[in-house]
Amino acid sequence: MAVITIDGIRLNVENNRNVLDCALEAGVYIPHLCHHPALSELGSCRMCIVEVEGRDGVETSCTMKAKDGMVIHTKSERLTKLRTLAMELLLSAHPEDCSTCPVYGDCELQTLMQYIGASGGRVKMRSKGFKSDDRNPLFIHDMNRCILCGRCVRACDELRGVKVLRYNKKDMETYVGTIHDKLLADADCRFCGACAQVCPTGTIRDKVSFIGSGKTREDVMIPCKAACPAGTDVPRYVRLTKEGKYSEATAVVREKAPMPKVLGYICNHVCELDCKRGQVNSPISIRNIKRFAAEHDVEKIWEGKGISAPSTGKRVCVVGGGPAGLIAAHYLRKKGHEVVLKEALEKTGGMLQYGIPSYRLPREIVDEEVDILMKAGVTVETGVRIENPERLLGEGFDAVLMATGTHSGVRLPIEGNCLEGVLLNIDFLRNVSMGIDPGMGEKVVVLGGGNVAFDCARSAKRLGAREVHLACLEAENAMPADKEEIEQALEEGIFVHPGRTFEKITGEEHCSGMLLMEVESFSFDANRNAVIRKVDGSEQLIEADTVIFAVGQRSAITEESGLKLGRGNSILVGENSLKTDKEGIFAAGDVVYGTASVIRAIASGRKAAAEIDVYLGGDGDINEILAPVEKPNPHIGVIEKFGYLERIQPDLALPGERAENFGLMDFGICEKKIGCETERCLQCDLRLQIQGPKLWGDYSSQTIKEAE
Repeated sequence: MAVITIDGIRLNVENNRNVLDCALEAGVYIPHLCHHPALSELGSCRMCIVEVEGRDGVETSCTMKAKDGMVIHTKSERLTKLRTLAMELLLSAHPEDCSTCPVYGDCELQTLMQYIGASGGRVKMRSKGFKSDDRNPLFIHDMNRCILCGRCVRACDELRGVKVLRYNKKDMETYVGTIHDKLLADADCRFCGACAQVCPTGTIRDKVSFIGSGKTREDVMIPCKAACPAGTDVPRYVRLTKEGKYSEATAVVREKAPMPKVLGYICNHVCELDCKRGQVNSPISIRNIKRFAAEHDVEKIWEGKGISAPSTGKRVCVVGGGPAGLIAAHYLRKKGHEVVLKEALEKTGGMLQYGIPSYRLPREIVDEEVDILMKAGVTVETGVRIENPERLLGEGFDAVLMATGTHSGVRLPIEGNCLEGVLLNIDFLRNVSMGIDPGMGEKVVVLGGGNVAFDCARSAKRLGAREVHLACLEAENAMPADKEEIEQALEEGIFVHPGRTFEKITGEEHCSGMLLMEVESFSFDANRNAVIRKVDGSEQLIEADTVIFAVGQRSAITEESGLKLGRGNSILVGENSLKTDKEGIFAAGDVVYGTASVIRAIASGRKAAAEIDVYLGGDGDINEILAPVEKPNPHIGVIEKFGYLERIQPDLALPGERAENFGLMDFGICEKKIGCETERCLQCDLRLQIQGPKLWGDYSSQTIKEAE
């Protein structure tokens, strides 16, 4: 240890540690720009200069090693003049646009300029003449703002080991670029964002900024995690899968969404829509990575971990055994409440059991996930229909959760909608799942453009229909179904007719056809009613002995429930809560917001569990740590042609083979290829490890006064 004195303040510091860090850690502010706590020292900005008694001249405190007995001064007339001159030289080649700068309010140069009180007026201004470069994905390079602090070069080299950035020269100007000024992808950039994270001026900056976005910095940096309704830590479980730690990866998923296998098969993967890798070439296959980890989870390190609260003596009834109800029941039981789950059908699982076809989601996967959730000690009663939840409160329950889903199809008010052979999506898929003849003919037309509509069409094909058509109002590029659903249906021989209106179903007693017309344009009015313009003379009659409405679903709940209902018989809840208008009764899942996704239902179930726990006197904290928390290695190294690595596609059964039965058709990504797919991740979360330097405004006025 060494004892040094800075501006009259005696400090016990580590011998040979740089003086700047010693001062900043002790609360003594010394201005600096090129210094960054995560990087080696350079001393190029000359802002951190100090005077040392017994030595001539000034020295940069970031490169000066602390020695016992040093007496250091950070303030003097000479130091002020030299820092002011250094700042003026920097500003002489810097754009004079602070108020309109893209990083206004988050610029270290601007903050330091205010502290020093310098401006560029005394030194002749010059323009570097660089053009802002936005040719690369994710980042903008604006070298007119560069102060040559070298942080980006050091971060790329020291933190990441990628070594893409370097100093180049053009005419008389030095700038930061790649070798031969290649595009980042051609230079094997890993697009990790470390350079943008450490840049003090916005020279290298994100194309999408958190400034003015209304989002947190973390949400903008890690959009896949932010996009997940349940908030699963996507980069973390992708990294663990890459490392072969499949049980740990599965545990990370279970921390927020304890149905990893189900989600690995049928999650609508909205995270992939926001994956930054998609701006480089294509998003990583997050859903398939999750599936692989869950299917290779042998150790099950998460078992027996997490919340295990003592009994509270409170009783909760969960009505509905779909994802929202199952998840809520699971967490409420772990919080110590007695939970009874009542399900109207023979088995729990909701649409996982009775809606999504088994070729997409094997029923043994559903049963396995449900069994794990119920192991917490939930009492399950099937074949029990609840019409009025208030009566449950009179039977000794302290709270009731309505999670009954949307199990009624929608029959559009068009001519012929009640003819024989006209079916509803929910009834059709439920009968198929239960092995009951759905009453389908040989020529089928499905009306609707979402995933459920494609489930109906593809199921009809597997049941032996000779001809299957699907028509929807939306244009081809606006169909709500997942892209892969549409592509696979076309491969299986299903005829898709986007941009069509449903004029009428023809026939006398039994339907004989479906009359469609082409849509020129459509929109919705203030009451959410469709306003459609049709193409004159575009009538198209498709012969059909079966027409299936798949244009939406609604809740089967009625006014007999005693609850206040909204559009589509949804249960109305509070603006920021899941409380209904009846004391002690809550609602969650599709019955609240309409048919959505399994991951959203899981998130809703978690929210309901937390709210009910608080209502019953608990703290509402259902967060769990099921996987060891480890700091990832920031040194990611070079991967040749990283920017051009293509997305690995899952192995599928051949179209002709899979369309003949309900056997599993998507086999996921194999073990030989999963490493290639996880390697494509940009590891955006590594930026969170990079803590920015403290600015002078972060120090108390008293501390700064003492330093002065």
